[in-house]
Amino acid sequence: MSEYNLHEEVTDKYSLRGRVFNKIREDILKGRYKNSEPLKETQISRELGVSRTPVREAIRQLELEGLVTIIPNKGAVVSGIDAKDIQDIYEIRSLIEGLSARWATTNINEEQLELLEEIVYLSEFHYKKGHLDQLYELDTKFHEVLYQASHSKILKHVLSDFHHYVQRIRRASISSEARAKKSVEEHKAIVEAIKLGDESKVEELTNLHVKNTLKNVVDHKLMDIIGK
Repeated sequence: MSEYNLHEEVTDKYSLRGRVFNKIREDILKGRYKNSEPLKETQISRELGVSRTPVREAIRQLELEGLVTIIPNKGAVVSGIDAKDIQDIYEIRSLIEGLSARWATTNINEEQLELLEEIVYLSEFHYKKGHLDQLYELDTKFHEVLYQASHSKILKHVLSDFHHYVQRIRRASISSEARAKKSVEEHKAIVEAIKLGDESKVEELTNLHVKNTLKNVVDHKLMDIIGK
């Protein structure tokens, strides 16, 4: 049985197909399945302890998302996220992430602002201790709070998916000590601008933050890890 406990009769927002879909998608994005690798329904259904039907449905849904290609007479193979996809995601994020942060500046509540300050404080602590895995988790949480505070379910959905798609690249980027330090500083500056209510400054700093991450990815050839 998988760690997702797919046989348990629990009440949550996901159907069986949804849980199977999320598990396979997570495995693709984490690199467990490599690009061009076949997805074998029988093997996956056995691993997850489910019938082939929800696996087949999940694979079809993954094809719509562009992570899987179904080849006639051959079956499904992983398409995954390639270097161009990564470039595109960061370019698009650089345009709309700032908008999300601008809206967050207007709509953020006291609890969310305190959470952002706490994240920055913990990020500084863990950076000094060299705890880069914790920095990755805190970076994810920082952006999720901004998405939530934007009060836009559309932006939240789009940006959360983008963030998820590039998780391997983000983890590799923040494992660079220089980039980790700069990222924490950029987050701190964004929070200070939010506290001042300076929407334009928040948008500018957030756009720059994403562009700096992409620059680090390109400069250190981190896209080379895709497909490995």
